Amino acid sequence: MPATRQPFSVAIITLNAAAQLPACLASVDFADEIVVVDSGSSDGTPALAARLGARVVHQEWLGFGRQKQLAVDICSHDWVLCLDADERVSPELQQAIKNALPTASSASPGEAAQAFRFRRRNRFLGRYLRHGEGYPDWSLRLFDRRHAHWSDDAVHEKVETQAVIGELTGDLLHDSAESLAAYLNKQNRYTSLAADMALAAGKRASGWQVVFSPLLRFIKFYLVRRGFLDGLPGLIHIAIGCFNSFAKYSKMLERQASDAALQ
Repeated sequence: MPATRQPFSVAIITLNAAAQLPACLASVDFADEIVVVDSGSSDGTPALAARLGARVVHQEWLGFGRQKQLAVDICSHDWVLCLDADERVSPELQQAIKNALPTASSASPGEAAQAFRFRRRNRFLGRYLRHGEGYPDWSLRLFDRRHAHWSDDAVHEKVETQAVIGELTGDLLHDSAESLAAYLNKQNRYTSLAADMALAAGKRASGWQVVFSPLLRFIKFYLVRRGFLDGLPGLIHIAIGCFNSFAKYSKMLERQASDAALQ
């Protein structure tokens, strides 16, 4: 008789995600539990999630890191897969997850991996990027919550762990349906949050970073990581990424100058 794998939960945070959520949930129908933490949707997301079999909890927005950690804490099982509503688990990744989860008798002893990362493939301007910043975009999303947790970062949150990290085959498909205008508005919010986080951590921006950080980013992702092979979408994607670096450090300099003027 084959060994029974450890049960696992899927944790998803949402806000007005009714258009993307059905495909996301369908891709993880092999999970033992799906938890959706909604922060106040007005498009029927909570009712839709419940109708599709998820356990839904309302939580006012705490910031990305804290919101995702709350979703993990709510789950019934120790092994958790964290997704965004606009992501889908590919069939190959589904099988890799099933194979990676420890059996009920092993419980991940010793040097066995207690967290797993895998590639994320980003869709941008109608195509999946295969190079540059858009791929492989390694993401650590499957872990034993007794050995890993989300950082408290308000943006650019990450899973922190001292455990052994394994790698899985198959892609996590990021298929955002937002317009370019919406994407740019989101990047503006994210760079403001990133600037605030850096300053709160005691970091300081310089004119050197404003000038050279975007340039170095372009060289790394467009040339070294061959973003140019993704055609015009690849160029636009890295151009926005470079501007994000410029915007972040410029916003930091603005805050620094304002604070100095008040002293």
